[in-house]
Amino acid sequence: MATNFRDLRVWEEAMVLVEKVYEIAARFPLDERFGLSSQIKRVAVSVPSCIAEGNARYSIPDYLRFLSMASGSLAELQTQLLLALRLGFVDQVVADTALAQHRSVSIQLQALKKALQRKVAKAAEIPHSPLPDPHSRFC
Repeated sequence: MATNFRDLRVWEEAMVLVEKVYEIAARFPLDERFGLSSQIKRVAVSVPSCIAEGNARYSIPDYLRFLSMASGSLAELQTQLLLALRLGFVDQVVADTALAQHRSVSIQLQALKKALQRKVAKAAEIPHSPLPDPHSRFC
């Protein structure tokens, strides 16, 4: 587990995604300032924030819970980017660039989750008691 969330590549890529989303939201019509524009920025910020908070918990189950929330925010963000495209707030090229960055973050986030899940599974294999397991065939 990285001791500092800023050392995580997925966190850095999520921060780049936030920058792209803010650039996109700046193109939205002014009457969307408190609508989709606000919502899409909020959910984009949620992704690196959840990654950082989970890492800072120093508990793998907590970390996984926050990474799950980041995944949910990514799904919400993808929906909002596609909605912005459908509503004509962004063109296809701009949307595709943001969606490519979104895919990159999503893939890295899933890889981090799997690595942490393997750590949990491996830790579960280690006996927690110095005493022998009474159900073991060696007792």
